[in-house]
Amino acid sequence: MSEHLPSPPPRLPAADLWESVDGLYGWLEANRPVDGPDGLLLRILKLSEEVGEVAQAVVGATGQNPRKGTTHTWDDVRSELCDVAVTALVALRTLTPDAREVFTRHLEGVTRRSLDA
Repeated sequence: MSEHLPSPPPRLPAADLWESVDGLYGWLEANRPVDGPDGLLLRILKLSEEVGEVAQAVVGATGQNPRKGTTHTWDDVRSELCDVAVTALVALRTLTPDAREVFTRHLEGVTRRSLDA
């Protein structure tokens, strides 16, 4: 008798970074609880929360809190770093519809300054 294993879920197509950022931006805009300048500031401040979660994951992955011990993995740290990157890109998109171009120009400048030095 052959054992029937459940088939894996269908794979989603690879998400385009900027399409995803635009989609997340649109979803957040449609569901934001605070409008105007305060909403913009809160979206940017979300970065601080996400960076704090990276720090918490690093402390947990290294067991630096003797009371708690090891509470996170390096996979958790990687995941939190991704959250920081996504949050930053969505915040940039909130500031400008030209986020892709602004980011690309900035990255080119940082790369040129760093690698040409």
